[in-house]
Amino acid sequence: MSSQATAVPDSTNAAHGAVVHGATAVAHGATGKAATHAAAVHAAAVHAAAVHAAAARAAALHASQSAPSASWTTEIQNWALQWEPVIAIVFFTALILLMWRTLKVMPRIKPQRIKPASNQAVTFADIAGVDEAKAELQEIVEFLREPKAFHALGAKVPKGILLHGPPGTGKTLLAKAVANESGAQFFAQSAASFVEMFAGLGAARIRRLFAVARKHEPAIIFIDELDAVGGRRGSDISGEKDQTLNQLLVEMDGFATSGRVVVIAASNLLEKLDPALLRPGRFDRQVFVVPPDVKGRLGVLQVHTRDKPLEDIDLGLVAQQTSGLTGADLANICNEAAIFATRRGAKAIALRDFDSAIERVIAGVQSKRVLNSHEKRVVAFHEAGHALCGELLPSVDRVHRISIVPRGRALGYTLNLPAEDRYLKTREELLDYMTVLLGGRVAEQVVFGAITTGASDDLKRVADISHSMVHDFAMGTAGVGRSPDGDVRLSETTLRIRDEERQDLIEEARRAAQKLIVAHRLQLDALAHELLEHEILDREAIERIMAGVPRMERAPGVGLRVVAATPHAPPPGPAPIGLPDPSPEGGAGRL
Repeated sequence: MSSQATAVPDSTNAAHGAVVHGATAVAHGATGKAATHAAAVHAAAVHAAAVHAAAARAAALHASQSAPSASWTTEIQNWALQWEPVIAIVFFTALILLMWRTLKVMPRIKPQRIKPASNQAVTFADIAGVDEAKAELQEIVEFLREPKAFHALGAKVPKGILLHGPPGTGKTLLAKAVANESGAQFFAQSAASFVEMFAGLGAARIRRLFAVARKHEPAIIFIDELDAVGGRRGSDISGEKDQTLNQLLVEMDGFATSGRVVVIAASNLLEKLDPALLRPGRFDRQVFVVPPDVKGRLGVLQVHTRDKPLEDIDLGLVAQQTSGLTGADLANICNEAAIFATRRGAKAIALRDFDSAIERVIAGVQSKRVLNSHEKRVVAFHEAGHALCGELLPSVDRVHRISIVPRGRALGYTLNLPAEDRYLKTREELLDYMTVLLGGRVAEQVVFGAITTGASDDLKRVADISHSMVHDFAMGTAGVGRSPDGDVRLSETTLRIRDEERQDLIEEARRAAQKLIVAHRLQLDALAHELLEHEILDREAIERIMAGVPRMERAPGVGLRVVAATPHAPPPGPAPIGLPDPSPEGGAGRL
């Protein structure tokens, strides 16, 4: 009963609420539309608030994740801004220390001062074979010793002397002799020491050299290998060499010159020097130092054998056998001869020691290569072909020695020694020389029916000679020789004609060599067999094999040694080269 009593009031209350709610709804019925709009606005506001809250939570989460990296970047930027001046100071300090250290370790080249009493002192008595150059330099020595006699006549000392010529002719030795004989202060420096990778350093060294020399006037400055810094201007990319050369030009003939400093320079490449350096006022004298002649070579040999014990040796014969060699070569020969004598336990140097020394200097060091029998025969006939052509042709130097002993890169060699010094060659003499060079290759082809690679050096020399005959000496039919700028301005036709003339010259020499070898096959075989047996043939053995075989003679007016000789009838003898033999039986000794 109690439950039912309780339920009745609840239902009553519910009915009462419904009546009230209905009454309220009825009461507000007039404003229903406005209430609906307000509810919609409220719902949109609630949704926007929810979206904003979600975005705020996402942003907070992202900020919490990126906060460490942003803080590190900010700290680094702040530290860099704070220590930037200190970092700059430390960097530039380290850079200055590095440059200072680099300059400190660079070589400080000072001009070498040579005194008369030093170990490097050389006198004019120690120099031979360059009499003309000695005479030129002795005038400078006398001027520095006794200037009053020259000043009385208004003479001035030359500002510069340029010694030029092939290597080994004694240019530096002459400068040392001037340093000793003149009594003046002498400063020597290599031109290569002026060239450095740092701009301005070469010019500074030039200024320093002349400043030191002017403090010790009168003085002599010697610059060795002048071409290292004195080359034509405009070809240096960096400009350092040009700047150094400009400084040298100013020091030699500029506002600061005093006239009491003499410059002596040496160079092997006169054609590469700048024209401004060669004009009078800088190098007033140019002395060409040439290899010595027979008399000069004898003097050089006597100088270098003064302190060496000699047997009964004719140094004049040694001088005749060394034509074309320089003073440095002769000094080396004397030293090598002493070494050979020491090796064989002798008390004095003999003539055979000089022969061995000449072989070593000219042909090279004896090799230990071993050739097989076939290669040895090929080399023997090759060298015999050279020797046979050299013995038969009129203008070629006689053969002094033949050897098939390997020396240096050569498997054998034929040594021709001139009877005299000559400085001019005719077209026919050059053809004869090419014939001798091609004689070895032709002998291989005639005897073995094949050619080898042993004639590579001979072919190179033949190509050089034929090129010089056509291009340099104008011994062809295509006009004058080389133009000032090479072959740039020559036409295609001229170049083709010159190439054909070169080939014609080489072919002419080859045909002459083949005719000589075929016509004298017996002598060729005798020379080759003697070489295979003894490996070395001297002049006596060659004369014995070639006994009774006359040398060829050229026609009158061709290859004359006297320029203005009067034509005359040909003497009786073998037929001239290139002309038919008028006698019906003559033919064996004709090309």
